[in-house]
Amino acid sequence: MPGYIPPLADFGFLLRDWLTINEHYAALGLEDFDADLAMEVVEQGGKFAADVVAPLNREGDEQGCRLADGKVTTPEGFAAAYHSYVENGWNAMLGDVNYGGQGLPYSMAVPVHEMLNSANLSWRLTTMLTESAVLAISKHASESLKATYLEKLVTGEWTGTMNLTEPHAGTDLSLLSTKAEPNDDGSFTITGSKIFITAGDHDWTDNIIHMVLARLPDAPPGVKGISLFLVPKFLLDADNNPDKPNALGPSAIEKKMGIKASPTCVMNFDGATGWLIGEANQGLACMFTMMNDARFQVGLEGLGATEAAFQGALTYARERLQSRAPQGVQQPDDKADAIIHQPDVARMLLTQKAFAEGCRALAMLYAKYMDIAHLADDERRDEAEAILQFLTPVCKAFMTDTGLESTSLGIQVFGGHGYIREWGMEQLMRDVRIAMLYEGTNGIQALDLIGRKLTRDKQGMLDTTYRALDTLVHDIEQPLTKQAAEQLLNDWYITSQAVKDFDAVNAASGACDYLHYTGYALLGVLWYSMADAASRCDNPNIAQGKQKTCKFYIERLLPRMQGHKAALFSGASNLLDISGSEFDYL
Repeated sequence: MPGYIPPLADFGFLLRDWLTINEHYAALGLEDFDADLAMEVVEQGGKFAADVVAPLNREGDEQGCRLADGKVTTPEGFAAAYHSYVENGWNAMLGDVNYGGQGLPYSMAVPVHEMLNSANLSWRLTTMLTESAVLAISKHASESLKATYLEKLVTGEWTGTMNLTEPHAGTDLSLLSTKAEPNDDGSFTITGSKIFITAGDHDWTDNIIHMVLARLPDAPPGVKGISLFLVPKFLLDADNNPDKPNALGPSAIEKKMGIKASPTCVMNFDGATGWLIGEANQGLACMFTMMNDARFQVGLEGLGATEAAFQGALTYARERLQSRAPQGVQQPDDKADAIIHQPDVARMLLTQKAFAEGCRALAMLYAKYMDIAHLADDERRDEAEAILQFLTPVCKAFMTDTGLESTSLGIQVFGGHGYIREWGMEQLMRDVRIAMLYEGTNGIQALDLIGRKLTRDKQGMLDTTYRALDTLVHDIEQPLTKQAAEQLLNDWYITSQAVKDFDAVNAASGACDYLHYTGYALLGVLWYSMADAASRCDNPNIAQGKQKTCKFYIERLLPRMQGHKAALFSGASNLLDISGSEFDYL
């Protein structure tokens, strides 16, 4: 199985040459941060991902997790790697300095998170959800709950989970039935069952803090009657140390297609003690603080898998000798040429490269606006929030869809060896497939984009996102590149304006096509912007590689956008006119 190599040169290009991160930090008043510090964090994070986490990936997949006597055991080395992660401060990167955090910008942390996903997606999941729990507690919990729980979550001494889904209530949380009964001391008694709970139990820490959606006795029906509760695995003593077990625990671990080293638990809450987070019956709004962060982080899973598959396929294609290239002998000293010289193999590798680097640029642009949303104190914050809301479903769905395509291409480059476990390609594909499902399926993301973010918002988020991308286009110096980028961006904007007037049926019918149309269009704008910046880059490999990959993307992948556009405007009848019996052929 090929080893993982952190893409440091690409991160350096994005931070220094493309995002001009020094100017970004200066505009936010971050006097202690610059590109040199950002790259130092990225380099050390990449070293941890490659040296500590990546070597555990295959063995973790082979071993899986075990449940015995109500306790989950994770694969060998996973807990030790987590302890090293915590001891070296990685868990605290984004945390509030008042609660043991380092207060780093997202533009420094996101590269580290991507590399952890490339190295070992199963291992990364537990730390990812802890970060999301920290956000929800920071924004919505009482000062008392923050004082008790937040620092230990920020530092990683404890981990966090997200408990939404029930056997009968997945996307439609209005069906949720877990109950919360108030107690005289201000706590609540939580009773119910949750499924698909990532890291619901494990052997990494001595406490796990569950974020649980439940209904109060007098709650109104539907999603308006859901509240959010903090429910620890262990109740605390007077010194806030884990003491008595709470009335909860895992009853099963799901047997899964992939991410086998991550314990996906069925959790039972049998009269467990919990505390309300935020206002009563406002749990869904509180939980969305977690979910929106988690959706972007799941997008990074797709990106991480794309990069890992590309690296593996590229290494193999350079080493595998087979036949002569149709353009003539490339390696005269060998009996055959490496398959990288075959045009169809080059097509697959370039598709992976274009998606990896294009989605990485999208993720870093998202991280830039996360910085602004968290650190600015003027109208830029509201604008950044609008951009993030619009881009979140695109990042989650498009980056995971392309992740599946890229891992499938990785298998294809390896040929028969790609289907064999020891090469690692098939694990990447199995692992990343889940990313299209959890935190809201990609179809739900598409409905969110075309519904909440476009048609119901009446163009506000669209316009703000357009202006942000137009700024990138405005900064392009090469006239022909700038003209092409302007035309592409304007095509997307005009099309989006037409789509916002769709009725509910046509919006639902065209949602996935609109999301993919948007994804391909936005990556095209980013590729034009990167190619222009690369033309002034000192690194010749970056300069030539970006410009040539941009040409490939525009000529080979961007045309997919027009297919999605045609389908988008084809209407709902080709989906809905067929009757139930007409689906059958027997």
